[in-house]
Amino acid sequence: MGANGHHESFPWKHVVGFLLSLVLTFAALWVALSSGLPLKAVIVVIVLFAVIQASLQLFMFMHVNESNSGRMQTFNMVYSFFIAVVIVAGSIWVMQFVL
Repeated sequence: MGANGHHESFPWKHVVGFLLSLVLTFAALWVALSSGLPLKAVIVVIVLFAVIQASLQLFMFMHVNESNSGRMQTFNMVYSFFIAVVIVAGSIWVMQFVL
């Protein structure tokens, strides 16, 4: 028995999450290299796969829905999303206008 009173068992949830992450990664790679779709469609599909994979990892590996402090986790998620958008937008701006 573990420290929190639950029986320790094989982490099937983690294995399934890992396999789904691999499938999404290879699907994005296939779309980028072999699908023959127009560039804008490739970008949309890859971004969609990225969002799905990020959500999958939040729930399967980071256990977002298993905490008692939902309000703090929501704040942390919004803040992290804001930081990610600032970094990506700033990087695109620098590559577009400064370089």
